[in-house]
Amino acid sequence: MAFRKRKIAAKTPAELDAMEAAGRIVGTALQEVRAAAKPGVSTLDLDKVAEAVIRDHGATPTFLGYNGFPGSICASVNDVVVHGIPSKSIVLAEGDLVSIDCGATLDGWVGDSAWSFGIGELAPDVDALNRATEWVLAEGLKAMVPGNKLTDVSHALEQATYAAEERFGVELGIVDGYGGHGIGHTMHEEPYLANEGKPHRGPVIQEGSVLAIEPMLILGGGYDTRVLDDEWTVKTLDGAPAAHWEHTVAATADGPRILTPRL
Repeated sequence: MAFRKRKIAAKTPAELDAMEAAGRIVGTALQEVRAAAKPGVSTLDLDKVAEAVIRDHGATPTFLGYNGFPGSICASVNDVVVHGIPSKSIVLAEGDLVSIDCGATLDGWVGDSAWSFGIGELAPDVDALNRATEWVLAEGLKAMVPGNKLTDVSHALEQATYAAEERFGVELGIVDGYGGHGIGHTMHEEPYLANEGKPHRGPVIQEGSVLAIEPMLILGGGYDTRVLDDEWTVKTLDGAPAAHWEHTVAATADGPRILTPRL
């Protein structure tokens, strides 16, 4: 019986406000990075932009030094799914799909968010992939309500992915082995949130529970990835482009509350 009564830890309303303060800084950093992302700009240049924004707002970059990670953002281009290390040798070009994942810690609370965007005009199928992934996040986070269980969010993301294939006219693969997570005083807290799965399983979502929800989809229906020798960079095995969208989301009596708004 104890197993069935497990719950995802809840934050107080004041703690959710504190998390949103951190999340708003992340949203600002993402906006500034996107504005700076042009052909000829390196991903290290973008990293410097994000770090400056985060520090100028009195926060610290959560990613920097996390398990040895050397950047303030993850900058993943085209067939890199997640965890791309910012580098002066990775220079953006017209038509690239760029995924930026960013975290900021303010007053002991973490905000974590990601989005993907094109450098100039994307190929139609890559644009459809990206719009589909954004839509899947928006649809999936609707399951983040008190009384649901963890895998109700997983299932909602999976079902939204299937619906997105028809809606956007593309074949999509759900990245295997990567997903969302609990978040609070540290970036990665229990539980792990898969991006697919059967519903009604796992701990109960309470009012005040918070998850980082982050679908990662591959164009063409593949799902296998490999990690490069740097032990961070995750690439699609078939070389297909991937998109990554993420928000930190709280379950409230009034419905899901996005704590990482991009205003």
